[in-house]
Amino acid sequence: MESSGDIGTLAARFGLAAHVLRHWESMGLLHPVRDAGGRRRYGADDLTRVAAILRDKEAGLGLDTIRSLSASVERATRHEILRAEAEEPRSRRAAARASLELIEGCLHCEYEDVTQCPNYRRLIAAEQVGSRVPAHGRA
Repeated sequence: MESSGDIGTLAARFGLAAHVLRHWESMGLLHPVRDAGGRRRYGADDLTRVAAILRDKEAGLGLDTIRSLSASVERATRHEILRAEAEEPRSRRAAARASLELIEGCLHCEYEDVTQCPNYRRLIAAEQVGSRVPAHGRA
């Protein structure tokens, strides 16, 4: 494996602190080779792995999930893990759509008092029927 550098070089390449790479190694996410002096040497596979970890984290996956996915070679196991992980972003997406619909409705409302707007009232009523009570509305 062609060496791409030491921990500082790899960390700098991705804008990370070296301790982040050490932590990922301690979790089993990275497996750098060691030189004769015991220093970590990172190769092309490590570069790809760090980029994948960062992308997975950006997608909202936690390090434990990323580790589980990297350890799983079976498609069915991988799909089971990802199906469970997909629920959170789906829920956030639905909440964001509802919020955007309410905000856009208020922006287009002709009423001085938006709470008197029939469209606003319809949206609020729909939330109540769906038993989605906003966190700020709970006691």
